Amino acid sequence: MVVGEFTQEADLVVIGGGPGGYTAALRAAAQGQKVTLIDDNAQLGGVCLRVGCIPSKALLHVAEIMHLAETAGPKGLEFAPPKINLSAMRAHKSGVIDKLTGGIAGLCKNAKVEVLTGRAELEGSKQLRLHGGEIDRIKFRRAVIATGSRPIAVPGISIDSPRVMDSTGALELEEIPKKLLIIGGGYIGLELGQVYAALGSEITVVEMLDQIMTGVDPDLARPLNRRLKEQFTGGIYVKTKVVKVSESGDGLKVDFEGDGAPTNTTFDRVLVSVGRRPNTDGLGLEHTSVKVNEQGFIEVDSQMRTADKRIFAIGDAVGNPLLAHKAIREGKVVADVLAGGSAEFDNVCIPAVVFTDPEIAWAGLTETEAKAQKLNIKVKKMPWGGSGRAVSMLRTNGLTKMICDADTGRVLGVGITGAHAGEMIAEAALAIEMGATAEDIAATIHPHPTLSETYQDTADMFGVGAVH
Repeated sequence: MVVGEFTQEADLVVIGGGPGGYTAALRAAAQGQKVTLIDDNAQLGGVCLRVGCIPSKALLHVAEIMHLAETAGPKGLEFAPPKINLSAMRAHKSGVIDKLTGGIAGLCKNAKVEVLTGRAELEGSKQLRLHGGEIDRIKFRRAVIATGSRPIAVPGISIDSPRVMDSTGALELEEIPKKLLIIGGGYIGLELGQVYAALGSEITVVEMLDQIMTGVDPDLARPLNRRLKEQFTGGIYVKTKVVKVSESGDGLKVDFEGDGAPTNTTFDRVLVSVGRRPNTDGLGLEHTSVKVNEQGFIEVDSQMRTADKRIFAIGDAVGNPLLAHKAIREGKVVADVLAGGSAEFDNVCIPAVVFTDPEIAWAGLTETEAKAQKLNIKVKKMPWGGSGRAVSMLRTNGLTKMICDADTGRVLGVGITGAHAGEMIAEAALAIEMGATAEDIAATIHPHPTLSETYQDTADMFGVGAVH
């Protein structure tokens, strides 16, 4: 191939316009690089913004409003049953997406980041072909792969039916099914399950493992489990496997395996939510020196360098946890490295949030992980029944938990379950990154009355004891 075939050149090509990709592009442009950002969708923002984090939170907020109205009686308020307007709800969700994607496009324009729509395929370490775009090929000095991930299909289940949805389809809100089966007890399925339960669906959850929310601290999961048992009236079944899904009249017939499997086997719709896989196939990586592991994730070092000296990778494409805020941090690191800096992805912890009701958030080590590492730890927990703010909100179904080094008092991990837990966990992440101790947290004045006081009170327990 001769150079004359290339129609464009760039200092940096970023493949993927999700949170990690557009962050890397904008930061690199701010540091003087000529950047081209490529995505196969005309709307930037990736899965997170278009069909993931943002639209699901818009719908979860609707579910939260409905729950607040339903439970307002003891506070002296009575509301008529809500009238659900699906078209208006879809319009609200789409409006949120349009506003945010438009904002990213504006940022790219102001930063002089060129945005191209099409599917990128690497033809080597210096050039790529753009399928479906106005430009055929691009020659580059460096490239960043930020192609994200996609839902995994259930092995052995092959049925082409509009009644079988993944998380993207579930967010379309085409209808409110009377009976909805969710395959997979992870956070995505549970979040969407709560949305549909609030809208009136009878929810049934099946999970192959022996518990839902695998990997979450059992103390933190317990309040959510109690809530879900009330909401998911079809039942929650663990150690249960779906072996077949078939069309049956106006619904779907599902065959299960496992002790105590559901007796009801007919559903209006099925949501498959069993995990995600990286979008690293079809990228032409075989034409480069980039190495990929058995799960399809690209291997990188702490500066997000691949085995190919010209190519970097970030976000879901490089491995767990598959979280947007991890990708954003990696995008900043790679841009600074490309600018000649010495940045590294050396964060001590990556906070995680499950946006169910109640929310679950954690940062650092869980108690299970600390014990598995045979660390000498102390653990303290504060139920929210002692929080004035939680009592006033009638939201005492919460818990704050802290794990500290028994010898130094250094905070190793924090978990929070309850209203607005996701807004509170950043303080814990900062404490862990800074090497703070429980005494440091206890001595920090927290405003009263707030839910954040439970964090301070839990830290107090490592000393003379909490006031509340």
